[in-house]
Amino acid sequence: MSVLFDENDLYRWLDERTIHKAAGYLARVYDLRMERDLLHAKVEGTATQPYRVTINLKASLRSPHSRLNGRCSCPVGDNCKHVAAVMMCALHGPDEDSEDEEIEATVPQHAQPVRAELLTRLSQWHAQHAARTGSSKGKQNPKSVAFVLSVFQFRLGIHAYRMRKTADGALEREKRFDITPELVIDPPGYVSQQDIAVLGQLWLRQQRKGGRRVAVQPLLDMILASGHGWVQHPGTRQLLPLRAGPARAGHLEWKAADSQLGVCSLPVLQVDGNADGAVEDQCACYLDERTGETGPLQLAVASPDADAFLGLPPLLPDEHSLTAQMLQRLDPALPLPPATADAMPIAQVDGMVPHLMLHTEEQPQTWGARRGEMQRLEFATVSFAYGDHFKHLDDPSRFVRGADGTIELLPRDTAEEAKRENELRSSGLHRHPQSAALLSGAGPHFHLRSYDWGSFMLRELPRLQELGWVVTVPEDFRHRITVVDSVLWDVQPDDTGAGWLDVALGIEIDGQTVPLAPMLAQLLQTDPRWTRGALDAIDDEERILIASPTAGALSFQAGRLKPVVTLLGDLFGNGAGPLRVSARDRGRLQALQQSGSLQLRGATDTRAMVQRLVQEPTPQPVAAPVGLAAALRPYQQDGLAWLQYLRQQELGGILADDMGLGKTLQTLAHVLLEKEGGRLDRPALVVMPTSLLFNWQQEAARFAPGLRVLVLHGPAREALFEQIPAHDLVLTTYPLVWRDEAALQAHAYHLLILDEAQQVKNAKARAAISLRTLQSRHRLCLTGTPLENHLGELWTHIDFVLPGLLGSEKTFNLHWRHPIERSGDGQRAQLLAQRVRPFLLRRRKDQVAAELPPKTVITRHVSLEGGQRDLYETVRSAMQEKVREAVAGKGMAKSHIVVLDALLKLRQVCCDPRLLPGEATPRTQGSAKLDLLLTLLPEMVEEGRRILVFSQFTRMLELIAQALDKSGLAFVTLTGDTRDRATPVRRFMQGEVPIFLISLKAGGVGLNLTAADTVIHFDPWWNPAAENQASDRAHRIGQDKPVFVYRLIAAGSIEERISELQQRKAALADSILENGGAAGPGFSEEDLQALLEPLPGVSAKKGKAPGKRGGS
Repeated sequence: MSVLFDENDLYRWLDERTIHKAAGYLARVYDLRMERDLLHAKVEGTATQPYRVTINLKASLRSPHSRLNGRCSCPVGDNCKHVAAVMMCALHGPDEDSEDEEIEATVPQHAQPVRAELLTRLSQWHAQHAARTGSSKGKQNPKSVAFVLSVFQFRLGIHAYRMRKTADGALEREKRFDITPELVIDPPGYVSQQDIAVLGQLWLRQQRKGGRRVAVQPLLDMILASGHGWVQHPGTRQLLPLRAGPARAGHLEWKAADSQLGVCSLPVLQVDGNADGAVEDQCACYLDERTGETGPLQLAVASPDADAFLGLPPLLPDEHSLTAQMLQRLDPALPLPPATADAMPIAQVDGMVPHLMLHTEEQPQTWGARRGEMQRLEFATVSFAYGDHFKHLDDPSRFVRGADGTIELLPRDTAEEAKRENELRSSGLHRHPQSAALLSGAGPHFHLRSYDWGSFMLRELPRLQELGWVVTVPEDFRHRITVVDSVLWDVQPDDTGAGWLDVALGIEIDGQTVPLAPMLAQLLQTDPRWTRGALDAIDDEERILIASPTAGALSFQAGRLKPVVTLLGDLFGNGAGPLRVSARDRGRLQALQQSGSLQLRGATDTRAMVQRLVQEPTPQPVAAPVGLAAALRPYQQDGLAWLQYLRQQELGGILADDMGLGKTLQTLAHVLLEKEGGRLDRPALVVMPTSLLFNWQQEAARFAPGLRVLVLHGPAREALFEQIPAHDLVLTTYPLVWRDEAALQAHAYHLLILDEAQQVKNAKARAAISLRTLQSRHRLCLTGTPLENHLGELWTHIDFVLPGLLGSEKTFNLHWRHPIERSGDGQRAQLLAQRVRPFLLRRRKDQVAAELPPKTVITRHVSLEGGQRDLYETVRSAMQEKVREAVAGKGMAKSHIVVLDALLKLRQVCCDPRLLPGEATPRTQGSAKLDLLLTLLPEMVEEGRRILVFSQFTRMLELIAQALDKSGLAFVTLTGDTRDRATPVRRFMQGEVPIFLISLKAGGVGLNLTAADTVIHFDPWWNPAAENQASDRAHRIGQDKPVFVYRLIAAGSIEERISELQQRKAALADSILENGGAAGPGFSEEDLQALLEPLPGVSAKKGKAPGKRGGS
């Protein structure tokens, strides 16, 4: 075996501490072998398996400043004490195994100087004294000394061990001696005189600094004479006794090799009989490790010349000629190197291919670190492949070794090599100024700042590969990036049986599945683009780097991750466990299955389960209930089928049709169908704003007279709580639901329905909290608010009807609401719509326009409450008495002014008590109709409606305007006092404002407002023809949309009674208003008495009709 380094290199590469540690491992090195420029060995350590060591000598010796390139399988990894032990054994001959951890060895060291003459005299005196006194005689000592011989790099290696004789007589090595002057002068008692002499020579032999050499042959003779010489068999590893053998022939020759300088020729020594030869000064000998023989080696040249020949450095082809001339002059018997460069053949290659090798190396810390602390650095080296031959950047050698071992000239393209180096520089890589000293490997080394490697690997490396570079990235390269092409997902029911699914995300790397969810959670925390609605701004082709704790850096195409984050990103903050998805979340499962970014894996039953879950059943047509006193339009029939489907699937839902499309009617039909089907064994509880209570009561009586309805309202409601189970439909209001919480909680419900559910959009409000405590089989929200424009309300409603479906409010806002509302993330908006689609039914009026009549008139009743109700009764009672007296004294024909005044005052109170001069007080303030209007208008504006609001009272329009200002709703006004009529009309028609407040006198005729599609009559008009005329401001020629006309009526009041009379007597308005009383009233005293009846629930004084005096 021949190596290319010496002891000086060893001390340059390794610090003294490492060398000192390695001393205890020299005897544990075995299987030492050289393959080309790689030195291999195994070293017994503390692990159960030996450590494997590989040392690249070619890379380590590239320059006088190159770092040792030694790899080890131990935890340290490189240039450790095991590497040092192998290097020391390679220098001084291999040591053999010993299982004893107490073994110590001679360390190449700079020992304290001791003169050889003194050491010789002292050792001889000690031997003579021992012979004279007989101190070495007596009882036989089981311990002895053994000298183990080996040949390495044409030098003889001799090491001394302490041996112990076992019970069966076999010899066992215990400890390797650290040969010091003290050992030679004062050895243990079992060391013989001959052993002392040998130890003395060995100590002198290891002192090489002064150039002192110990003659080998006399030393061999002394060891043979001692009988303590041994050789280890390379196959059986047994110790064989050293014995003298006959002389053998040997010869010198040149061996083809590769060094750090390229192809070269090494001077070597070959021995007949497959033995190893050693040459030192005047001695040439051999050692046969298979037989234990040693003897003289016969060479054709003198030993000093052979020693000098073997000491020559590797010979480059250009140096052959000069060296050959010198050798011929010295001794014709010396072998000459191969043919000169001029005679070499040309290597046959086809172009050049650049190669880039990336490295991660551990280097000593240079700044602010304690001694011995290491850091990991990344570098790149470059080589150029000419066929099977590689040349490193800056390597000037033109020579390579051919397939038959001959040296050939390589036609290098230096211009192309320079161009390739420029490509590296353009990628950001630049030469390290101390590359030769910092990193092992061949050629100059390129580096980047640590934080630039990710970008280089992601962007520049693919570009270099496109330019033809072959890139090698070792597995231990710290910035190695694995390109991930697909994301896998698996789904299983969780163990709770509560309708949840465990979804696992993973990627496959080297046949192993790596969990993806924790890495995506980290991405969402570090890159705000993924959580702040900027997904659409991320290019689908962008490469996204994610750090994996086990697989290094992973590169994903953004287009593959975006659907995953969009679909499941709101679940990543729930801990390290599986992602939990509701089995009801059909929209999410459908999107997962349909996404091209994910691949469903799992057994057949898993795939079948997912397929079953994502198949959305189609609501089946149902017949309208027999007891429904109305004909359902086709879209309403579909709504009823959808409500029945939700009940069949045990789901909740949101019916979000535009206002005026009949949500109340569809709900009543649903409740009635449940009753007729025998499923309404519990009541349906409907909660609503107070302004809608009377309307629900009236429409239930009108359209579903078969339902037993209970209204929980007013101070007497407490007496009705016990009757809840006996009714089909229970009506209450949001202000009362939390006050009556205990009473309502005492019962269970078949349906819990929230009308105008946006009234409890704050999930933390008292009413909302109370509603969540009520027990019901199914929950339903009714709202006309376009929930796509109010995602906060969407979450509130969905979380009420299907708790947990969209996660917590905080998570929903982070992953859905904010990205959609603030950043316009269209993809998330689409996926959210897909998720809630099975549980949300919304039809806009334009979608069902074909099923609607040109004009739909809707009457909305509202009950007068509190002070307004009391004021109405006070005024009514007073006016009733005043009218009675007038009619009794003058007759009906002459009392019309008194009658009209009475009716006017009652109508004003119905609109707003503030219209009645001097009657509005803090107690009586409050308008039920104004509250209803302010409930309707925001929803209508959200739907995009264009609204005309008519009133006969300009003061009422002023009050409405004040309320709209507070609500932030834009409007224009047209009254008799408006001088510039064109501007408000223009602004409304051009869409600048959605609401137009108009008085009867100013806008009853002469306006063409076809931009409007909704008309609201705040107060009923006595003349139906005039009311129709006002409605026709919107519903006239040129209108291409269905028009909805809303009439707001105070329930049980004069307004409702006038409306009833209008239906019976078409000429009533003419009699009261248009004729001015000149032709006499058009209604009887009985009609007048009906108009002045008290509100429902108020007892009337017994009396006669107006004009009739009571008698005795």
